[in-house]
Amino acid sequence: FYIGVEKDDALFEMLSEKFREEIEAGNCILLHGDILDSVIEEKIFSLIGKRTYKIIANIPYYITGEFMRKFSESSNPPAKMVVMVQKEVAKRIVDTKESILSISVKAYGNPKYVCTVPRKFFRPMPNVDSAVISIENISKKFFFDNKIDEKTFFEILKAGFAHKRKVVIKNLQDKIDKNTLESIWNNENWSKDLRAENITLEMWKKIVGNTCKS
Repeated sequence: FYIGVEKDDALFEMLSEKFREEIEAGNCILLHGDILDSVIEEKIFSLIGKRTYKIIANIPYYITGEFMRKFSESSNPPAKMVVMVQKEVAKRIVDTKESILSISVKAYGNPKYVCTVPRKFFRPMPNVDSAVISIENISKKFFFDNKIDEKTFFEILKAGFAHKRKVVIKNLQDKIDKNTLESIWNNENWSKDLRAENITLEMWKKIVGNTCKS
């Protein structure tokens, strides 16, 4: 069955009427509210239970990161997400130039840029283009397999991106002992001029993994 969430009052009423037959047959459930609201979240997961599910969404651009984290970090994450986001955000997620968002997404799944949706297809027309991205094989396998605590991982990740003008090894000294960092960098033969945007998920795995063992 399908679970839909719509915040806009008028659009919710329109969808309720358009899919009246499906709703009455029990094949469609529409929830009225904010997808980020904890009450809506509880309703969604109570309906899903332990079922495998997928997410298809056209979300407000400003909630992209929080939306993806909410479901990826849940105890029952979706098997796949297909979402429409701002084109520049989509490119940052799949690009080799990393960000907190791109690493967060890649830690849980495999993102793929599907297509661009030009602004001319929207009314009223926005100032930016959109894009559809697909995130497959979503799970916590990365954390389980590497024995990495999620909370610790993201605390260190955020510290690494704290000051864009600083090299990452300097940023990380707020969270990790300087000697430990230098040992990791020397063992991996990494340049000390690396910035956070140059650190891949595999490199973050080594940084956090070695830190937790220290």
